[in-house]
Amino acid sequence: MKRLAILGSTGSIGRQALEVVSDFPDQFSVVALACHHSAQEVIAQARRHRPALVGVTDAAAAQAVSRALAGEGIEVTAGPEAMTQCALAPEADIVLAAAAGVAGLPSVWAAVQAGRTIALANKEPLVVAGPLLVSEARRSGARLLPVDSEHSAIFQALHGQDRKAVRRVVLTASGGPFRALSAEDLAHVTPAQALAHPTWRMGPKVTVDSATLMNKGLELIEARWLFDLAPDQLDVVLHPESIVHGLVEFVDGSILAQLAPPDMRLPIQYALTYPERLPRSEPRLILTELGSLHFAPLPAERWPAIGLARRVLAAQGTSGATLNAADEVAVSWFLAGKMRFDRILPVVEDALNRFEASAGESVEALLAADGEVRSVLEREQVKWTGP
Repeated sequence: MKRLAILGSTGSIGRQALEVVSDFPDQFSVVALACHHSAQEVIAQARRHRPALVGVTDAAAAQAVSRALAGEGIEVTAGPEAMTQCALAPEADIVLAAAAGVAGLPSVWAAVQAGRTIALANKEPLVVAGPLLVSEARRSGARLLPVDSEHSAIFQALHGQDRKAVRRVVLTASGGPFRALSAEDLAHVTPAQALAHPTWRMGPKVTVDSATLMNKGLELIEARWLFDLAPDQLDVVLHPESIVHGLVEFVDGSILAQLAPPDMRLPIQYALTYPERLPRSEPRLILTELGSLHFAPLPAERWPAIGLARRVLAAQGTSGATLNAADEVAVSWFLAGKMRFDRILPVVEDALNRFEASAGESVEALLAADGEVRSVLEREQVKWTGP
């Protein structure tokens, strides 16, 4: 039986991971749960899965959780270090890192330093600190297993292959709900429309990133570090059906692709059970019912997020922190109804133009760069949120 610490248990990935746990009660147990402020949900999760430890980073929510679980034999820890404490729970065999945003970086860094096996669903750690995390994992013996459907697909296609034979890796992008809209129409997109993704069930930040294609840009950066690839070995194609999740092209012209229904429980389960596979009765892919699958290029002028990600791949250092911080701030403004959808990527591009990349030789330096970008953008919010 594998023992899990789930960071971000009340988010979309965390909830679906717990569905997988419930589907295989003889295979998994939960030893730690961590969240930010969703008190009632984590209370219910704790009562169902009986972890030894629950971490809540928000102080007020932690008090509510502590009161509710008093006398139930579950320790509750609170504050900024709560998620890291859960990541380091000594009983855990696997740490599922699914906390949203750059806030998940310190706990992932701690788990890597401790040599843990980490099922990585949180994009931001590798986007912001990819070189540091990969280098430290080599030193500590930590293992990074991808949870994103695209990276899981590449991981599976590369299994047992000679990496020297890889010509390129191709991630697929659904294009989100606005792939057919004109630039003029994008100015009138509402948060409700942006959150209505046609194929995937995800959290709000990731869903908006999928609509701008920034999500795919972040995944390009992740893939560079997860699979030790050169930037020119990474590509993205438009694939609206979200059935082919990733492809690996080899030097002899062969291509291996991974196909599956667009359901995050599948890559979550694969990461948690790797190298084994456990049977699922659903969802299943019925090839004879698929119909046509479509693939198309992504013109740079229509999808600028990919170009912004490639700038980060070239610059490295603190550029990933700048890109991610600007995107998180811009998406939050849009979701709050303060800014137009079509201004999200210009905010990010402006930040990359203004903040020169430095070396970023420590997690502390990268988090400081993140904080500087956020502080400047918040002071200049009116520049972007006007009519």
